[in-house]
Amino acid sequence: MLLAITVTVTPPRPMDDSEIATGAQIYHGAYTLALAGVPLAQSRFESILDGNRFTIRGKASSAGLASLFDSTAGNTKVSGRFVGDRARPDRFDLQYKSGDQTRVTKVSFVNGAAAKTTNTPASRKPKNWIAVKPDDLRQVHDPLSATLIRTDDPNQVCSRVLRIYDGQFRMDLVLSPESAGPVPGYDGEAVTCSAQFVPVSGYQSTNRSIRYVKENAKISISFAEFGETGIYAPVRATIGTMIGTLTVSATHTKG
Repeated sequence: MLLAITVTVTPPRPMDDSEIATGAQIYHGAYTLALAGVPLAQSRFESILDGNRFTIRGKASSAGLASLFDSTAGNTKVSGRFVGDRARPDRFDLQYKSGDQTRVTKVSFVNGAAAKTTNTPASRKPKNWIAVKPDDLRQVHDPLSATLIRTDDPNQVCSRVLRIYDGQFRMDLVLSPESAGPVPGYDGEAVTCSAQFVPVSGYQSTNRSIRYVKENAKISISFAEFGETGIYAPVRATIGTMIGTLTVSATHTKG
């Protein structure tokens, strides 16, 4: 199923009218997460662009076979602004419930650095934990704003390092150009980057999955432009894991 990205001005049913200025551009996207072709989760995102300001809000839930074993649902939101060609978040919020457990993460940013992190309940640090250092939190992005890329030249989309912090785990994705053109499931042109996964901190050094992705996995991320804004966002990603290939792909949506 092809992705239909729509743009509207002050949509009839926004999530929160108070946050949407008249004339802001609204983009909607729906995605499916699958492992070896089997659907595991689905999500919907609303991206609001108002000049240099942006807000992204999303909802996700388990799907397919995954929902039979563990019911998971969550909400996330990030807001911030563009400084030059870089997105600079102000605040990142994530809340999700898996089974009977609820977790809330809040990260505030100041001048590009993660200034304060709150996890409820507090995260436990197991043996062989690589702690996050203050220097690790400079010039970082949350997982959503990290993938917003503003450029006038599609050839520059893949010429960067995504420094990502989700409230616990700190990692880099080193992008390199791979190809340009159509990708499966998306009706339009896209720029595809290969990505090298570099774990930095906030994880257990003996974690086999992280080690596998770092040393063996092939990662590919495809970006497409929001209309004619010069802002690119992911429409497809694949990553090799120990148990198969994970695919995040745009499906469809309506405004």
